[in-house]
Parts: sequence; C-alpha cells; structure tokens
Amino acid sequence: MRTIKSITIAIITLVIFQGCGIYSFSGISISPETKTFQVNFFQNQSPRITPGVDQTFTNQLQDLILNQTNLSLTTSGGDIVYEGEIIQDYVSPTTATSEITAAQNRLTIAINLRFYDSKDSTKDLDQRFSFFFDYPASSSENTIREEAMEIIFERITQDMFNATLARW
Repeated sequence: MRTIKSITIAIITLVIFQGCGIYSFSGISISPETKTFQVNFFQNQSPRITPGVDQTFTNQLQDLILNQTNLSLTTSGGDIVYEGEIIQDYVSPTTATSEITAAQNRLTIAINLRFYDSKDSTKDLDQRFSFFFDYPASSSENTIREEAMEIIFERITQDMFNATLARW
C-alpha cells in the first residue's frame, strides 16, 4: 500500500513538472536553445553627460540578467542581444512653494532599448524605458545622485527584463 502511494505521488509530481515546459518559477520564458546573452555598451547620448552613468547602467543590466537566468554572458554572438543608449538625463521642478520656488525636483532618466533574439525574431523589441526619482529642492543633486541612479536603474533594468524575457 505504501509503495502504491509513493509511486502515485512520484507520477503526479512528474506530470506537474513536465507541464511546466520552458517556464521557470521566476516567470521567465526562454527557449531551451537560448544559452547566451550579450549586453552592448549603452552610450550616454543625453544632452547632459554624467561621467560613468553609461557603464553603471550597462553593468547593472548584465548583473540582473546573470542573477535571474541561467544564461551565460558573452561579448559577441549572443543568442539574445541588448543594445541601446541613454537618451535623457534631466532635472525638473515638480512642486512649488508659496514663494514660487521649487519645493521638490525630479531626476528623470530615459533609455532606448533594442532587443534581438536570434532564435525567434518575433520577440525582437525596440522600446523606450524611463523612470524618475523625486527629491527635496533643498538637497543638492550631487548628494542624491548615487541613490537616485541606483533606484532608477533598478526599475528600468527590471522593466527591460520583464518586457524581453518575462514577457509582462
């Protein structure tokens, strides 16, 4: 009796996992033939150039994909390729005080992404992603920039990942 119960549980477990196909528990849908990815350098082409922001973004996107998939990073000939450029990096006032001065500022970053899947060209994508960080006008942008970039890039890279590999 105990053996029949064990075999039944094993068969049910096998059927459940077999039905999962190419999907993973993280919601990623990657073809089994896809083994490598490539992230080309995202050059900063915004009117306002901040040194190092392009390298920081490129590295953060690579790290996210490495941490959330089993794909290998390559410098050329990747099965899937991410490329693009940083097109906007600006600060604008968002709220005003009664003295008609800014009470809060917003740092906004926008990035163009071109995604290519060599195994399935129907999944190719050309899209703009952006996010922002609000901070008090009394704070200098230089004091919040590192924290702001971390938050902005975390959101943009996750949005890119979801649009290209999770298909959300």
